[in-house]
Amino acid sequence: LGPQLMAEIGDVTRFVHRGSITAFAGVDPGANQSSEREAKSVRTSKSGPPELRRTLFLVMDGLLKSMPQDDPVYQFIDKKRAEGKPYLVYMTAGANKFLRIYYGRVKEYLASLETAD
Repeated sequence: LGPQLMAEIGDVTRFVHRGSITAFAGVDPGANQSSEREAKSVRTSKSGPPELRRTLFLVMDGLLKSMPQDDPVYQFIDKKRAEGKPYLVYMTAGANKFLRIYYGRVKEYLASLETAD
């Protein structure tokens, strides 16, 4: 799933911050507010390639099946599941967290390559 995920995301440097990669994948909460009210529950935006969301859900499914207790994404998903959140809610939230961690680690690695040169 790793190569498939990297192929779907492409070049990480084109994203200016971690919120833009989650928006690209469509796993960010959509905006539903006006000047007078703000909604409590909002659907995900689902913008971007559906293949990327499918790959992210496969990664989350693999995490749930392997149950790595030391993985922060698994701990987050398990916490949301224990709170009684619906399946799609905790899977999407886990995909969002996974992408933010992925973005940070890839950017950190690329920065270390630049300083090594």
